[in-house]
Amino acid sequence: MNPEPLHVPVLLQEITEMLAVKEDGTYVDATVGLGGHAEAILSRLGPHGRLAGIDRDEDALGRARRRLDDTRVVLKQGSFSEMGELLASLGIREIDGVLFDLGVSMMQLREKERGFSFLSEERLDMRMDRGQELTAWDIANRYPEKDLERILREYGEEPSARRIARALVERRKKRPITTCAELAGVVAAVYGGRGKTHPATRTFQAFRIEVNKELDELRAGLSSALGMMKAGGRLCVISYHSLEDRIVKNFMRDKAREGVIKVLTKKPVTPGPEETRRNPASRSAKLRGAERI
Repeated sequence: MNPEPLHVPVLLQEITEMLAVKEDGTYVDATVGLGGHAEAILSRLGPHGRLAGIDRDEDALGRARRRLDDTRVVLKQGSFSEMGELLASLGIREIDGVLFDLGVSMMQLREKERGFSFLSEERLDMRMDRGQELTAWDIANRYPEKDLERILREYGEEPSARRIARALVERRKKRPITTCAELAGVVAAVYGGRGKTHPATRTFQAFRIEVNKELDELRAGLSSALGMMKAGGRLCVISYHSLEDRIVKNFMRDKAREGVIKVLTKKPVTPGPEETRRNPASRSAKLRGAERI
């Protein structure tokens, strides 16, 4: 197994402990990415254990496949909402644990042709699954102003949603908003420059969530995972912004009230100072866990 140099798995020790991996268990990494968390889970499995990795990103799956070259591992391309069907196609109908590591990966951000980074001069894209049709270009150039304002407000929690939506519509009347840098420039102009955090950060988050339907997928994925979970199985979710964390928190709270799960984390687990020093990208991570009753 060859480590992927761009990939630093977040909260690795905390995840492996919370999953409480059984040697002969069946586990799912629902966002296998470059395989860092999956590799740690695999190291705790015995010869009869099984690990399924799912990801929407075909490029990430290719790299994970090279890293996780093991007969106990099966990898499938797909989304959270398809989890039940994907696992059934592998003959898996019950699982002992599942991990969701949400958000965009550093690989996707650093590969500028993917169109996730506001530093990129590449065409707006932001698709995790490059087989789908909708891209960030379509949103920037075709969405009505009211829909732009809505996604900026709901998915980006952007206080200047109305002004940015109006600026985007005015800009595209002159010529299309084609690149990430152009989109970032429109937003920066609304804010009158740059601050400590790039002013387009919330806009890019909103566009990415809309392109990939991330919040709807998360809700569907949590329900699918819990529906397949054996008693005593563990559900672990790492989120990176308040919208995701709120969905996970409320889902676990509601299922705990129904007597379906026991919440393992009264407060989310966050990276310690040493991890954030080594991996600054981890600083916003929040881990929540639950056990199936």
